[in-house]
Amino acid sequence: MALLGWVMMGLAIWHFTIFLPDRFWGGIVGAFVGSLVGAIVVGLIIYSVRVSTLKVPGEKATDIGVVLYAVPGALIGIAVVLPRRDDARTPGGAHAGAVGAGAVPSSAGR
Repeated sequence: MALLGWVMMGLAIWHFTIFLPDRFWGGIVGAFVGSLVGAIVVGLIIYSVRVSTLKVPGEKATDIGVVLYAVPGALIGIAVVLPRRDDARTPGGAHAGAVGAGAVPSSAGR
């Protein structure tokens, strides 16, 4: 039952990515997958550390605290699929100074 709660919490956190620029690896679907996988994995890790065994809690062991274990995992999962842009290192972007198709180099007009 907690697995369902972790998935729903990851899905709820994923909805807030609408406020972020769409630069995720794989687009919005990549953010969705990162959020769900992060929520499940971190929720399982935190619960396993708490009870000293690797298992998914059942209906009786699931409460709001167990479901909230997914929040840091969803945020970490979204952060993992948000790539670092190398385009910022050059003032004009990744291809600054490159001659594009149809462009005339500055020395050709003389």
